[in-house]
Amino acid sequence: MSSENGIGTITMIGSGAASATPDIMRVSLSVETRADSVAAAYAQAGVRADAVIGSLRADGVAGRDINTSGLTVRADTVWTDGNREKLVGYIAGTSLTVTLREIAEADGEAKSEGGPAEIIAHAVTAGGDDVRLGGLTLAVADEEILMVGARNAAWDHALGKAEQYVFRAGRTLGPVLEITENVSGPIPQPRIAFAAEKMADSAGALPVQLGESEVSASIRVTWQLA
Repeated sequence: MSSENGIGTITMIGSGAASATPDIMRVSLSVETRADSVAAAYAQAGVRADAVIGSLRADGVAGRDINTSGLTVRADTVWTDGNREKLVGYIAGTSLTVTLREIAEADGEAKSEGGPAEIIAHAVTAGGDDVRLGGLTLAVADEEILMVGARNAAWDHALGKAEQYVFRAGRTLGPVLEITENVSGPIPQPRIAFAAEKMADSAGALPVQLGESEVSASIRVTWQLA
């Protein structure tokens, strides 16, 4: 507590968090092909990418959720015994960022039939050995609902502490003079069993556990004392 111009004030910091099961998954997929010429490598990469995109569309992924995030062509070289670089071909690649929506069941588990693991497995199979998985991120579609919950929890925390102190001091809380906020998140806390491994001709669906995505808020509130 403090006193300014004879008017007592109290300032408290409150923190709170809210969590929910992620319902959006963003997956990074890439295709990388090698060939003796730039044109051949580029064409092969296009064929493989089309196969991956076709698989995604067949599994219900909308066009707006398939984003080309990279396109590369580079020389493929090796070092010779004479410590010199030797051109052995060309590498062409393209990267996709894929958004999978409504991935969770009512119980918070990832959908099995038609779910993210199955969709990714189909895409990997379609692209063959030229497909690379670059990782995934999990998110909540309506983050504002989490933000409201985190703010409410932070306010209740700060208010509870302030009321406890002013009660012990024989005072009461007056009007709020100032509020400042610090928000972080959402922070995914996934339980993932999802790793790149050598796949057979048909890729099996690797299990995906969604875990929780958390938003936290911290506020600093100053009250005038009555």
